[in-house]
Amino acid sequence: MTFKTLGYELADGIATVIINRPEKNNAISMEMRADFRALADELYGDEAARVVVFTGTGKTFCVGADVATFETDWNTPVFRANTRLLTNFFNDLEALEKPLIAAINGTCVGGGLELALACDLRIAARSARFGLPENNLGLIPGIGGCSRLVKLVGFGRAKELVLTGEIISAEDAHRYGLVGRVVEDDALMTEARGLAERLGAKAPQALGIAKRVLQSCVSADLQTARTIESFGQSILIKTTDHREGVKAFREKRRPTFEGR
Repeated sequence: MTFKTLGYELADGIATVIINRPEKNNAISMEMRADFRALADELYGDEAARVVVFTGTGKTFCVGADVATFETDWNTPVFRANTRLLTNFFNDLEALEKPLIAAINGTCVGGGLELALACDLRIAARSARFGLPENNLGLIPGIGGCSRLVKLVGFGRAKELVLTGEIISAEDAHRYGLVGRVVEDDALMTEARGLAERLGAKAPQALGIAKRVLQSCVSADLQTARTIESFGQSILIKTTDHREGVKAFREKRRPTFEGR
């Protein structure tokens, strides 16, 4: 599938999505919103894509909305409609039963950071910078950024980042728990692909249900989360992949999971 503002590559079960507006620091345009919507449909429908990696072209991951277009393309009805579109896209990413990795190659601010927050795992290049400076525009991180940030780094850190709008280094992002690891710039995609390959070798249904269960642990009460956990296990124990995993363990070999 081809997009106007995104690169898309699928190889060995890994879908790599490349945010591709380098002339605008990979800012999110109207066209990119349409591409995001089509991308969600592609990711949900393509069983060959077991893991998804997001990254950006050049030295920027994504700077969020294209502020230069606010006065022309962002009148209030359009702004609200596009906020809903992005919110739905990020929610769809979070609900996707496939692991999502953000390989953050450079500046990652505003809506770009909100995109990274919707991913499951985040790896940062050492030169990457992070922030939520929306209050400099009289706005807030309004497409899931506040809620996801609180869950990830805690209330105090989230308040500090949102209220100050400060831009922080990759090392500070790692210290805050915003990213899982920091690597040298030239090792970023090698690290991301290596992680994607390891995840791609896991049982797909188990990964998908694990995502749902973990999400319930932060969005539901304890008893409900435990019920979802038990229900998920009762589904997985009947799968072909579970039987393959047990058989491979006994035979001292690597399992071959088929997603069944």
